[in-house]
Amino acid sequence: MGEHFLACGTFLMLWIWPRAGAPVAFFFTHPEDEMTRTRKFFSYYTPYRALLVADLICAMLVSATLLLIPICARHVTQLVLEGMGPDTLQQITLTGLAMVGLTLLHTLASTFVDYQGHMMGAKMERDMRNELFEHYQRLSLGFYDQEQIGQLMSRITNDSFAMSELYHHGPEDVVISLLNFVGGFLILIHIDPRLAIIVFAFLPIMAVHALYFNRKMRRAMRISKQQIGVMNAQVEDTLAGIRVVKAFGNEGMEVQKFARENERFLQSRQLEYRSEAYFFQGMTTMMQLMPIAVIVFGAHYMLQNQMDAADLVAFLLTVGLLVEPISRFSNFTRLYQEGITGFERFMEILELTPAIQAPPAPIMLDNVRGRIEFRNVRFRYHAESPVVFHELSLTVEAGEYVALVGASGAGKSTLCALIPRFYDVCGGAISVDGHDVRTLSLAALRRHIGIVHQDLYLFAGTVAENIGYGRPHASRAEIIDAATRANAHDFIMALPHGYDTEVGQRGVRLSGGQRQRLSIARLFLKDPPILILDEATSALDNRSERIVQQSLEALVAGRTTIVIAHRLATVSNAQRIIVLDEGGIAEEGTEAELLARDGVFAALYRSQLRI
Repeated sequence: MGEHFLACGTFLMLWIWPRAGAPVAFFFTHPEDEMTRTRKFFSYYTPYRALLVADLICAMLVSATLLLIPICARHVTQLVLEGMGPDTLQQITLTGLAMVGLTLLHTLASTFVDYQGHMMGAKMERDMRNELFEHYQRLSLGFYDQEQIGQLMSRITNDSFAMSELYHHGPEDVVISLLNFVGGFLILIHIDPRLAIIVFAFLPIMAVHALYFNRKMRRAMRISKQQIGVMNAQVEDTLAGIRVVKAFGNEGMEVQKFARENERFLQSRQLEYRSEAYFFQGMTTMMQLMPIAVIVFGAHYMLQNQMDAADLVAFLLTVGLLVEPISRFSNFTRLYQEGITGFERFMEILELTPAIQAPPAPIMLDNVRGRIEFRNVRFRYHAESPVVFHELSLTVEAGEYVALVGASGAGKSTLCALIPRFYDVCGGAISVDGHDVRTLSLAALRRHIGIVHQDLYLFAGTVAENIGYGRPHASRAEIIDAATRANAHDFIMALPHGYDTEVGQRGVRLSGGQRQRLSIARLFLKDPPILILDEATSALDNRSERIVQQSLEALVAGRTTIVIAHRLATVSNAQRIIVLDEGGIAEEGTEAELLARDGVFAALYRSQLRI
């Protein structure tokens, strides 16, 4: 309970010191959680300080009106017990009107708190989602190699909603609870100190109960949030591969896999709900016993003429008000546990430093010729993973057409991923036009490199939007010109709505050849001096491959081009073939030279002929 009272005090400081936050780490119990997280937590209030102040003022009005009602009721009861006087009816009427006015004020203040308070929380939720999504964009591919998309989606949806509920309800619930509690306590002491002591004897028991079950709820909620992320990942994985699922007739297996994760999620919720039930029912029982104790002891005092009916009525009404802040505070405890658990998961991602860092003073690469040099490059994906390259050196001259070949796993795609800094080398250096890529602006470097993957990706949207992804501000005329150069214009015009045709998620409404030509059109629009073609035609039929190959030949003209190929028949036109094997370059040369050498390339070539 102590941690909650500390949280209460901090929330009261929000509108006094919103920019700096409180100079204590108020709710983080893990050693790694420091003052920076506390300041970060409160920083989201800063743009909405005026709204927060108005919300807290209205919360104070809600509390004040509730406290004044029992006092008015006591006054009316005393007037009735004293008997009819010359102005009794007038005083009762005026007091009644005052109570009506307090009720109306309470309604207006509560409406503001409920509506504008929720909007403040929703705006903060929007800000946090934007910040997290922006951070997702900065994280390197190495991060996504290890994370499940469902878990990341859970953090940006479920967790952010839980945080918004805490941001909204937290300050107002604490303010209303504290004012009602302190005000109610003073009123009870004023009416009858003996009964007040009896009522407050329940508080230590409630505090111990709350402290014990709060810890259980926090652990249970964290497990539940992790499990819903796992379940989201399972759903995302199955639905993204639904065509494979159906092709193999494995719908039943996927249903069983989901059912297992769903059952684990149910078990995690069972633990959470059990802790919640014990917590809330224990608090509810205590709150029900409090008015019973007041009635019993109050009746005893009345029989001894130590208390009158007006005081007992006012006392009971005030105890009812005392129960309300305890109930509200119990609700705040649940929001607190959910929100802080969500905030911890939110910060776990936000505190990750992107593996690929932009240089402090980046060089803006302009007028790129396209000369690429690898100097003694060493690379491995992680400290525990095997070495991919060891002291690899290679130069690709500007405008040269180079093919990378080798067995699966030799590092062809990895080598190309190092050029645009999707990953950083562990040793050595890679340069473009003599500039180490680590000294270049990431945006400028990647703007000058175009990549066509075998497993290309189209976004949900129109044909024009997907081509325009190569240069977002391109005109419709430029998009059409790029499509024409990629041999895509004719099939696009045959679609139901031409360039405004929706392609579907991942471009499922188009054939493989059509999707590939759209990806090539993107690159014509982007117009980069360096091209990387990663098995760009291997998944196509012969007719589609010929069409796409014509588009690629037009695209590579005059550009530095690196082609990754498994089918060696597709690289006969390369000016140079680089054969990768066991962490480095096994051999290089033209196709004729390599076949004459009868080495690794020749062996690969003969094995494909046999196939």
